[in-house]
Amino acid sequence: CSTGPIQCCESTESAASPDGVALLDSLGVVVQGVNVLLGLGCSPISVIGAGGGACSANAVCCENNSFGGLVSIGCVPVIL
Repeated sequence: CSTGPIQCCESTESAASPDGVALLDSLGVVVQGVNVLLGLGCSPISVIGAGGGACSANAVCCENNSFGGLVSIGCVPVIL
């Protein structure tokens, strides 16, 4: 995971989907490319192997986590 810390997100959404477009518009965020994956409702995953690291939703690595967990941009799925 070279783009950022592993996050556990409640859901993921394409930036090109109607829900993704509406969310990005409401935040005033413009993303480059239609194949960008958004992580919604994300929180950091603790260190794997230290009792944490479990994610029952969507484990992802995201380039931009600067929206307070509401949305993370440029995500890539991660298999834990």
